[in-house]
Amino acid sequence: MTSIASPSQSITLIRRKTGLQAIDLQEVWQYRDLLLILTLREIQVRYKQTILGAFWAILQPLMTAGIFSVLLGLLMGRGKEPGVSGVPYAVYAFCAMLPWQLFANSLTQAGASILVNHRLITKVYFPRLIIPLSAVFAALVDFAIALVALALVMFWYHIIPSWPIILLPGFILLALLASTALGLWLSSLSVIYRDFRHLIPFIVQIGFFVSPVIYSVQSLQEKLPSWAIALYGLNPMAGVIDGFRWSLLGQGEAPGLILIPSILMTLALLVSGAYCFRHMERRFADLV
Repeated sequence: MTSIASPSQSITLIRRKTGLQAIDLQEVWQYRDLLLILTLREIQVRYKQTILGAFWAILQPLMTAGIFSVLLGLLMGRGKEPGVSGVPYAVYAFCAMLPWQLFANSLTQAGASILVNHRLITKVYFPRLIIPLSAVFAALVDFAIALVALALVMFWYHIIPSWPIILLPGFILLALLASTALGLWLSSLSVIYRDFRHLIPFIVQIGFFVSPVIYSVQSLQEKLPSWAIALYGLNPMAGVIDGFRWSLLGQGEAPGLILIPSILMTLALLVSGAYCFRHMERRFADLV
């Protein structure tokens, strides 16, 4: 953008940029008010005309953890579930469901966000990155409500977190970065290839079973060699869920080998997704 000044007027020339361009975070910050408005709208739409309202944020992970607790208790025997000693399996699974629900909800909403907001995109200019970011931030409300419920459940079972809880914000941030990274990829690709809209629920469903939600990483380490565990850690949520659960419960081993590849994969997806989104956003208004 170039400004040409004259004694009577000022003319601004806007030139199209070519090649790969990085995300302009300064421009996104200038539109932070719009980001807040879109985030609040996402929250309001989610609970509009619902009977239970925000209680769904607690009911979904709690019911899922309870069902798996009953099923695995029947199949494997009470006390033999793939958890850690000293922690009821229902609490163990519920603790893992929180970061997974945060990831799954934000990814699902962010992946379809560009198509859902197509009318807004075609009418006014603003940094398109704000749309998937608003979907990710809106998922934090559900997560915060469920986290309070988890604290009450842990208090009921007399489980007191120890010093690893200071690392909890870091694992929450990693979950948000992972969902944002994949959300940027899927939201931009969904505009060009509508098949990706149907792929998102499939990714979430498969990701649930290949992530350590209903089982522990320690149970895999007993059966798999180190290189296989490192390969398994390429799942961005593997290290996040394991670390989140460890930081709250203080039981089991600290995430080690599995956390490094998870962080590296998350950063790789985030950087590449940002460039992909930036490259394709110039075509959004024409394709949506």
